[in-house]
Order: sequence, then C-alpha cells, then structure tokens
Amino acid sequence: MSLTKENILIVDDNYDMLDLIQRHLKSFNYHTYKASCVSEAMDVLKYNDIHLLITDLNMPEIDGIELLKYTDEHYPLIPKLVVTGLNSINNAVNAIKSGALDYLNKPFTSDELQKAIENSLVKTKTSLKHLSGKIVSSNDNNNYSDIIGRSEDFKQLVAIIQRVKDNTVNVLIEGESGTGKELIAKAIHSKGLFANMPFVSVNCGAIPENLIESELFGYAKGAFTGASESKIGLFQSASGGTIFLDEIATAPLAVQTKLLRVIQEKEITKIGSRKAEKINVRIICATNSDLHKMVLEGSFREDLYYRINVVNIKTTPLRDKKEDLLLLINNFIKKYAIAYHKPDISIHEKATEILLRYSWPGNVRELENIIQRMIIMGDDVITMQHIPEHLKYHIAEKNVFFKTLKEYEKEQIIKVLNAVNNNKTKAAKILQIDRKTLNQKIS
Repeated sequence: MSLTKENILIVDDNYDMLDLIQRHLKSFNYHTYKASCVSEAMDVLKYNDIHLLITDLNMPEIDGIELLKYTDEHYPLIPKLVVTGLNSINNAVNAIKSGALDYLNKPFTSDELQKAIENSLVKTKTSLKHLSGKIVSSNDNNNYSDIIGRSEDFKQLVAIIQRVKDNTVNVLIEGESGTGKELIAKAIHSKGLFANMPFVSVNCGAIPENLIESELFGYAKGAFTGASESKIGLFQSASGGTIFLDEIATAPLAVQTKLLRVIQEKEITKIGSRKAEKINVRIICATNSDLHKMVLEGSFREDLYYRINVVNIKTTPLRDKKEDLLLLINNFIKKYAIAYHKPDISIHEKATEILLRYSWPGNVRELENIIQRMIIMGDDVITMQHIPEHLKYHIAEKNVFFKTLKEYEKEQIIKVLNAVNNNKTKAAKILQIDRKTLNQKIS
C-alpha cells in the first residue's frame, strides 16, 4: 500500500516510544521522521516538508514546550500534537497555549493516536482552505479605509481614528518605515467631516533644505531672483482640509520655528511678504525618529513637539502583529492578481509559511512589494520558487536554540573521546590537534 502525502515528525527522548509511534504511523500509511531531542527536530523541520509534529513534553536540555513555541513561530502552519506521560492539567494548558492542537496521555491506544492525528490534520486543512484554493479578501470587520487587520492593535487604532476624524486636533504618528503612517493620516481625513476638502501630503525629507520653507509657506513676487510672481504654499493648498507632514524630524530649525507660529496663530507668512494670511487646516505629522530624544538633544524644538503631539498614534511593526499578517498577504494577492489579470492565482501553503515566519524589517511596504513581484513571476500557483532567497533562509533573531562554537567544540571532543575509550592520543589525532591542546580544552 502506498504512503499518504502527510509527513509526520515524531520527537521523543525515549527510543522505545519513538519506535512504537513510528510503527503505528506506518500502519496508518503515514511517512515518518524521528528525532530524539529538540535540536534534531529543528534540523528535520528546516530541511523537510513536515505536515504534523508529534512531540513529548519532558525531554532533557530543551523541553517539548520550547519546541512547540519554536515551531509555532517559525512554521506556524504545521499542526502540533503532544503525547506525554505527564498526566497534568497544567502541562495540557501550557501545551495548548504554546500552539498544540491536541493533547494525548501515555499510554494510548492505536485508535486514540489515529483519531488525534486525523483531527489535527483536518483542523489545519480547514483553516488553510482559503489559502490553497481561491483567494479571499478581508471582511468588513477587518478593513477600515484600506487599513487591514483584526488584532487588538488594529482595533485600538480604529478607535483612535474614530475619536479624532471629525475635529482639527493635531496628530503625531510615530513608527518604523513602512508601517502605514500615511495610510492612517488618509483614514483620519477621509473618514471625517473634512473628507471633501484637500488632503496634501508633504515628505519633508524629500524637499531640499533651501526650498522647504518656500514650498510650505509660498513666496511673494520679487522675494528672490526668479520669483516673477507670487506662489501659494502647501499650507494654503490644504486650506479647509488636512496637511500631512511626513518625516517631520528632518525639518530644519528655522522651519520648525515657522511651523510653531502657524499652529499658534493659525496663519502663514509668505517668504518676502510682511502680510500674515489666516489659514484653517488640520495638521498631521509623522516620523520614524525618536522625537522626544531629539528634543533632549536640542535638534527638535520642545514647544513644537508638544504642539504637534496632542494626539499620539504609535504604529506597530509587522513582526509584532502576526495576527494581521495573513490578512495582509491575502489582500495584496487579491489586489495584484486583479491588477495583472491573474484572478485565479493561488499560493501554496509552504510559500505562505515562509511569508509568515519572516520578520519583515521593511514592514507592510516590503510585504506589498514582495507579493507584487511574486504575482508577476507566478502562473497558476505561487510556490517556493517564487519566494526571494533572503526570505527562505531568514531566521528570526528570537531563535534561542543556536549553540555557540564553544558548545559544538565541547560536544565533538566528548563524542571523539567516547569513541576511542578516552584515549587522548587517538582523540588528538582524530581532532587534528596536539595532546597538550586537547588537555587544555578538556580542563
């Protein structure tokens, strides 16, 4: 009888139990991999396509709970089943919290094991159905003015936007590049009472320092050589609506001084003019710098900082909101599948797994660019071959299971000494070091 497509990894430090479970699985026509410790299991996970993890909890050095956490973080689509002799409610709760779908106490029957495996695989296939078939978009509860999410951070963000959208309070949005700061600013504008008025976006870091003042506030005729006529600035262009000042931390101190006056007096003065002109505009600023630190260092005006920071919104990096990641992946696939006339394209679950475990240092912007590229390069199904190489081999910094070179060296020396019955001369020869060096390392 041929094997089924599912590859199952069994992890247990008890070799008899490993063999027992393997025999059961072979009788169920599953293909099996075995590991007697967590480090071996990690290697199997890294180099093989595993569909189910079965692990013991009580193991030396690194226990099964840590393996569950590791697998949940790096391979979130692999279902996890715990089999253990520790008949404890606390262990069951910890296992479930760490990502296990089911919990089976030793000793168990063949039928109990088969049922637990089938249930775990069915649950996972059900949750992944939308990934292996047609692409689905987010529902209304997960979409707010093009902001996608379902995490607590998303809900809190929507609540803040709802509070500020209908008034002209100054808002400061802080967060890493690519976390959607301009998208938030647009949502505040488009969802509020001033949606029909102008929304003017200004990247302060992209305007040369000698031009930013004239761009923001305009200039009068004859203000400088070449100023043959007056020009209104971006603040006046946004009158009645919203001006979004991105990368506000890059604004020169002279411009900061003028911005403070605009906020305090609700008026602007063009370069080369003595006449102040009243404006009515909502100001939303954004930065990926630590403005408070800049205030302490003297590179950003303290009074301006407090003026623009009436309502503060901090964006969450994508690596800290994995709950939203799958929604964003689906949303961008749908968006670019339509844009490039590939409405039936789907994504293989292994490719999705790679996207889910990557830490996305470029955040949502990086994710969107990668998805766009994969849609262009893919045909009917996006597979591993369409994933950029740096994503495939990325390992999150949170991985605490790596050993130091010293630890590997110690293990190798012990292994060789055991193999030659502690004969140091033979061991030194095998290790290609002299006996004196070997003695130093042993001590």
